[in-house]
This record gives sequence, structure tokens and C-alpha cells, in this order.
Amino acid sequence: MAKHHSVLFVCMGNICRSPTAEGVFRQRATAAGLELEIDSAGTHAYHVGNPPDARSSQHAARRGYDLSAQRARQVSAADFARYDHLLAMDQDNLARLQAACPPEHRHKLALFMQYATHSDSDVVPDPYYGGPNGFDQVLDYIEDASDGLIAALKRG
Repeated sequence: MAKHHSVLFVCMGNICRSPTAEGVFRQRATAAGLELEIDSAGTHAYHVGNPPDARSSQHAARRGYDLSAQRARQVSAADFARYDHLLAMDQDNLARLQAACPPEHRHKLALFMQYATHSDSDVVPDPYYGGPNGFDQVLDYIEDASDGLIAALKRG
């Protein structure tokens, strides 16, 4: 039997990129037959308890992803032990994770976009202050990296 994996997606406030990654990856992993523990969190506590940004939810819904049950939370110390993969959306949030992470768990930290196969960006850009195109770009990148992560998990 394959090892049970767990994945935590991390951005700054846990209302745009990481909840989108959680929703997209959850749906695609289920469709691929993978049973995983999947969650998302932010490095900052700005939006704890809030639902995802309405623009993220709307753009995700247009592609068939439901983010409505999610609520923002901040990364906790327990997350470093609990999750097999803590995947940051950008360099700043990766650096924040690295600074907070106990040394024995640092091997679990990475940029989510390392799994992308069609996108040339190494980060998922924050769409919060931009226009609607940014939310579609985030979805494009996340779908790409999600498929690459699923392939990597299936390979073991």
C-alpha cells in the first residue's frame, strides 16, 4: 500500500493563492485516485477565519473548483511535523517557513511551482492587488503544478 501523503499549501494571508491551490489540488488528486490530507495556511494572521477572497472563489468556480468551505488560518508549529510537504507560493513565504521550521523538518519545504511542467515561473504571483487576469494566471500555474505534484506522488 502506498504511503499516505499530506500536503500544506502556503501563501501570505491564506485567502488567494493557497486556498486556490488547496481546492484545485484536492479535486485533481481525488480524480487521480490519490487519498491525501490537503490543507492550506498563511504565514501571516491577517485574515484568520475569513473565507477565500471573493475573486479567487469566483475565478475558481468558473473552472469547477469550490473553495467555499475553506477558512483562512495561520501556519502553526505543529504543521511542520504533521505535513509531508509544505509548499510555498513564493520565495518570501518559503523564507518565512524556513525561518520558523525546526531543522528536522526543513526537507519538507519547497516552492509549489517546482512541480510545474508548462509554466516557466518559479512562483505563483500574488493576484490580490491586480486585476482579474491575475486570478486566471494563478489558476493556470496552480493547475500545472498540481498535475506535476500528482505525477511526482504517484512515482513515489
